[in-house]
Amino acid sequence: MKKSIIGMAAAVVVFAAAVIIISRMISASTPTLIQGTVECTVYKASSKVPGRIEEMKVHEGERVERGQLLYVLSTPELDAKLRQAEALRTAASALDRKAITGARTQQVEAALNMWQKAQAGKSLAQKTYDRVRALFDDGVVPAQKLDEASANLEAMTATEAAARAQYELVRDGASKEDKEAAAAKVKQAEGAVSEVESYIDDAMVYSPVTGEVSTIIAEQGELVGTGYPVVAILDTSDMYIVFNVKETMMPRIHIGTRMTGYVPALDRDIELSVEYISVQADFATWSATRTQGGFDIRTFAVKARPSQADEEMRPGMSVIVDWNEIAE
Repeated sequence: MKKSIIGMAAAVVVFAAAVIIISRMISASTPTLIQGTVECTVYKASSKVPGRIEEMKVHEGERVERGQLLYVLSTPELDAKLRQAEALRTAASALDRKAITGARTQQVEAALNMWQKAQAGKSLAQKTYDRVRALFDDGVVPAQKLDEASANLEAMTATEAAARAQYELVRDGASKEDKEAAAAKVKQAEGAVSEVESYIDDAMVYSPVTGEVSTIIAEQGELVGTGYPVVAILDTSDMYIVFNVKETMMPRIHIGTRMTGYVPALDRDIELSVEYISVQADFATWSATRTQGGFDIRTFAVKARPSQADEEMRPGMSVIVDWNEIAE
């Protein structure tokens, strides 16, 4: 009898303990963990001109400074175009100087001599006409001789006027419009030279930022096209963590929310502050079925930045956050 009572009492105790343990397990909240990834700004160095990589100055994993030479392209076609542009500039400059200075001294002297010769011819024609006119008035020569002398005077007058105009044209040089056109051609040629020189300068590619070379996509000797990303550089000074958060969890987060994240690779916690929440949802992380009668849950990208910079943190590391510990 006593044994049965003791057994029943033990059973009751065990049952009560089981109930207490189960109730505590049920009441205990299961932690909701979200996982993020460390990322940073990536710059991809490229050139505006195509060419063959003549020399690669850096290697993967190397730390580079802003303005440091990364690689050099071989561009013989641009060198040829530069020589052509410089030749056009030289020719345009020569034409511009010619328009400014006018004709050569010998040409001016020749035009002056022709004008003086025409003046002498006109003077002689005028004297001849005066003599014939006097003889005609005295009835010594016929009207035919007077007409011939008059025609010769008119011809020599026109010749003298043309020679004078030619001399003035040679002396004054090119017109204002011609000088402006020549100057414009010089500027056009100089612009062409500057354009080719800028392309040649772009054949030497420099680092746009201080960071670390993560990837070299093309090696020395390879041919690359315009804008082809040859060297990828990580800006390790601009680290942030990206989380994909379910929309059902969004009411607890906003810009400025602070949280604590655990970095397994470093085995320590870091303090984070939310600085960006995507304005548009991304993919669905959980799809409902008709039997469940639920709805598809989508995610939003959330970016959080560490409160303090950590030199040991690397892009690609995981960061774990207990969502239940985030203060609303």
